Amino acid sequence: MSEQGEIWHTEVDKVINKMKNEINEIKKNHRAILEKHLNEIKQIKSLIEENLVTLNNIEESNEVSKTVNYRTRLNEFRKLPPKVHVKMPTFCSKPINGEHFHEMIGSLKPFVLTSHENGYKMKSPEVSFREFLDIPETVSIVKTGYRHIRSISLNSEENIWTSGKVNNIICFNPNSKCKKTITTKSGEWPSDIAVTSGGDLVYCDFKMKTLNQIKDGKIEEIIRLCGWTPINLCVTLSDDFLVAMCSNDTTQSKIVRFSGYIEKQTIQFDDKGKPLYSGNSATKHIAENKNHDICVADCGASTVVVVDLNGKPRFIYSGYALESNTNHFLPSGIATDSQSRILTADSNNQCIHILDKDGLFLHFIKNIKSPHGLCVDKLDQIYVANYLTGTVKIVKYLKDIT
Repeated sequence: MSEQGEIWHTEVDKVINKMKNEINEIKKNHRAILEKHLNEIKQIKSLIEENLVTLNNIEESNEVSKTVNYRTRLNEFRKLPPKVHVKMPTFCSKPINGEHFHEMIGSLKPFVLTSHENGYKMKSPEVSFREFLDIPETVSIVKTGYRHIRSISLNSEENIWTSGKVNNIICFNPNSKCKKTITTKSGEWPSDIAVTSGGDLVYCDFKMKTLNQIKDGKIEEIIRLCGWTPINLCVTLSDDFLVAMCSNDTTQSKIVRFSGYIEKQTIQFDDKGKPLYSGNSATKHIAENKNHDICVADCGASTVVVVDLNGKPRFIYSGYALESNTNHFLPSGIATDSQSRILTADSNNQCIHILDKDGLFLHFIKNIKSPHGLCVDKLDQIYVANYLTGTVKIVKYLKDIT
């Protein structure tokens, strides 16, 4: 090997050894940083697991004080450790100029480490959490002219469809102006009404045992029942119909899902073969949650029964004492809001119960006279049918998003 070649060989070895030392130092520093970051994450994970154990103990306990005294630690858990950004080493090549071999081949650029406090972001729900108003606000009162109002439903323009113990179904705007009137085909009052996503009105006719749809001003019979009488209905997010019905001898009740006129699902019994709903003709108002749970206010059983999309029972709510002299719970209407909370009218106690999606009681809206039928608009305002006054009360019960 020539003298020049030996020099080059020596210099190359020096550069390679220098790079090896730099890489080893990088590995050492990088490992220490990642281990520190991992330990911080493990610590937070351990705190979350401890909190879950606490919540499970509260759920299994019958002691109310544990629930009352529990304080959420969500804010603590949201403070995740700073996110680590590591830029891997980059080789910077340079032209060979014959004077300094190290400069001719180039050098290894060290890695760059940055730490951003807001690097991690908690996944936010689609809708920001909104707190309850201390005192709900009455937005307006719609006078329908009914002596007794039974059902209400909203279309996409938030026109209010109403029905009572007469054969007319009337549509109002929020200013009490009558926009349209439909007369039932049988001449009897409808047992319930609902509106499809396309804006078509659907109603149950208990006399003819049919489900009817008003399309382009014409009444079309879409479902006729045999041996069963329709009581209540709702339109799901997928535009299916959920129909509560009782047997003609009023000994059985069930919920049936229809896609158009095709029966897709029947919900009647729990896993042990026991009836989910009271076997009578009492109202069983239905609402579907954002998570596709099916929520039924069973007036005959004084319960709210919630099952999942497959009809598997999730929970049964039997009321929450407003005060020591509270009357027994009488659910007479049901609706869900944008955050999957369940709102249930209680006509015996002149109030509305609000539950979370898992059946935990959250709040009362008090002093609601004779509530019978509920729905919620896109602003999460609740529309309450007041049975005895024949009016619809529009109530704001959530604080504005700030």
